[in-house]
Amino acid sequence: MRLVIVGNSAAALSALDAFRSYDHEASVTLVSQEPGTAYSRVLLPYFLRRRIPYAGLFIRTLESYSRMGAVLVSGPGARVERVEPTDRRLELADGRHLAYDRLLIATGSRPVKPRVHGLDHPAVHHLWTVDDALRLDPLLRDRARILVLGSGFVALQAAWAARCRGLHVTVVELEERIMPRVLDDRASRLLHESLEAHGVTVHVGTRTEALENDGDGAVRVHVASLDSFTADLVVVATGVRPNDGLLPEAVEPGSPGIAVAATMATEVEDVFAAGDVTRGPTALGGPREIHALWPTAVEQGAIAGANLAGAALAYSGSLSMNVTEMFGLTVASLGRFVERRGDDVLVYDHLPGIRYLKLVSRHGVPVGAIALGDARGASLLGQLRPFVRYGRAMADPQALLAGDGSLRVLAGGAAAHAALGRRPISQEVERCASWR
Repeated sequence: MRLVIVGNSAAALSALDAFRSYDHEASVTLVSQEPGTAYSRVLLPYFLRRRIPYAGLFIRTLESYSRMGAVLVSGPGARVERVEPTDRRLELADGRHLAYDRLLIATGSRPVKPRVHGLDHPAVHHLWTVDDALRLDPLLRDRARILVLGSGFVALQAAWAARCRGLHVTVVELEERIMPRVLDDRASRLLHESLEAHGVTVHVGTRTEALENDGDGAVRVHVASLDSFTADLVVVATGVRPNDGLLPEAVEPGSPGIAVAATMATEVEDVFAAGDVTRGPTALGGPREIHALWPTAVEQGAIAGANLAGAALAYSGSLSMNVTEMFGLTVASLGRFVERRGDDVLVYDHLPGIRYLKLVSRHGVPVGAIALGDARGASLLGQLRPFVRYGRAMADPQALLAGDGSLRVLAGGAAAHAALGRRPISQEVERCASWR
């Protein structure tokens, strides 16, 4: 049996690990248009902040692929141009064809650019790949001026890295508050205040209209309702889109992402998908969603890899959890943290080490939470995650604050976790924050 995995990041590597736990003999080939071995995208801001060296970004060596009995085919020529399901083969950019019996698409996502005139200027960058980080690194010079478009995790991590290295930082967000999809109003306001306390200029509820050449490689920035200003470089981080073009027959009209079942199977026979490229089931129910998060990619990859080897596992659904540290705060959110009619909401201010903690429950079952402060807040949300994921009531929500491990699932939590049938999240995932 010939397995081909298109991708070389969290979902692909997790799938390889899981597949080999069932099948030690099949031929496995990983195909990636990025050259070299796998690296951790979530560590890129730490590299820019000089917290880790370049070598610390990489989470696999060539020898590790060999130990797993896998062949890595990488580089621009290995970009997959099309999947030919009838012939069960892939066509690569350099003209080669790869035959497969089963296929996993783990192609991830890519940054998108807003419709702003002048974004093709050489001073404009992304922070998405290791090459992006290498291009940005020498440009983060003390007292240089940087504009960051967007205010999600990628955007604010770029802003934080720049501020740590002495740049003058301006953030422009189209929405009325920063991190509008990840934090509620109160948490967003607290983080906004922290950015300004660290010397970052923040403009929300306004649109960047154009960039134009301002000489010496800089750009003149025109923002609605503001005076124009000059920036030495620009980082665009206004969202991502799944790389779902290889399997258009599995993409629902108007809904980006390859649709997958709980098995990670697509509509195409013997073709599976996992990670950022997928629109899959969620732990809280409802329509399929894209949760472009590293831990979600690992979970989905593990299910896909096992099922590609003939297992019959079902994914219990993805759960959004974001954790990052920036501007003197650990920022964490989990599940559905915006309350609806009929929800119970507990809010705590100025707990030891935590400036803001919010827990949203429905009929005694936690459905989401937010924490801002030090790392203790993220730890509390980590304890809470199994309750949200498996829909289990908490015996006493106040026990969350006790910090003594007294939280307990009323029924079925451990059994539900075991039924998922997946391997533990790998070490590199545990030490990396989700930052999309």
